[in-house]
Amino acid sequence: MVIAALIVGILATIAIPHFLAYQLRSKSAEAKTNLAAIRVAEQAHFTEFGAYLTIAPEPVAIPGAQAATFESLDSGFAELGFAPEGSVYFSYGVLASDDGSGYSADAGADIDADGVVQFWGYTRPDGSGALPAGQVGCDVTALAPMVVGPCHPSAGRSVF
Repeated sequence: MVIAALIVGILATIAIPHFLAYQLRSKSAEAKTNLAAIRVAEQAHFTEFGAYLTIAPEPVAIPGAQAATFESLDSGFAELGFAPEGSVYFSYGVLASDDGSGYSADAGADIDADGVVQFWGYTRPDGSGALPAGQVGCDVTALAPMVVGPCHPSAGRSVF
């Protein structure tokens, strides 16, 4: 009986950290999926109206370990035609260049509630090659243009 309890204890000390890391990776997948959907919606908007759309961050505050409500009807995301299903772990924002020919979309969350925010982003350079800054906190200079990926904020916080 003691040996069985010891084996279960050893397995738990190995399995629990791996399970928690898996949970964090799966929550991070939300940002990548939603940024890709925002990219598609922005491209459709550009095709129809000739300019990319700036949208204030939603949710306004960067969520913590608990999912937050995404108010798509009361935000610019409704005009864009983007609305994630259910609650979100990340705050999303879009900043278009002054002439509307480029934009950056970014997302930020503190999904493990450790005080370190992870940021993901996507940027499309404007006509002059400049990158609009991130709305949520992404350092867009750390991104490869036109690729959804992790970015580090200027404050030096790390990315999961």
